[in-house]
Amino acid sequence: MVKILRYTEYLYIVVAFFSIYRIFTDWNTDKNSAYLFVFFAVISLAMFFFRRNYRKKFEARKRENQE
Repeated sequence: MVKILRYTEYLYIVVAFFSIYRIFTDWNTDKNSAYLFVFFAVISLAMFFFRRNYRKKFEARKRENQE
């Protein structure tokens, strides 16, 4: 289960980088879609740090229960 949580963390980073790429490519042509990708990038980065924090708490709790 912990491995799945680790993979989803990095999936959010991939989405954030793709969104940042789209921001730079669409900024001069279509600002409305660029603003949408700014939203996706911010949410993806926030979810990465939230998931990472949650996974570390889960691992710590699992270690405490094994001892």
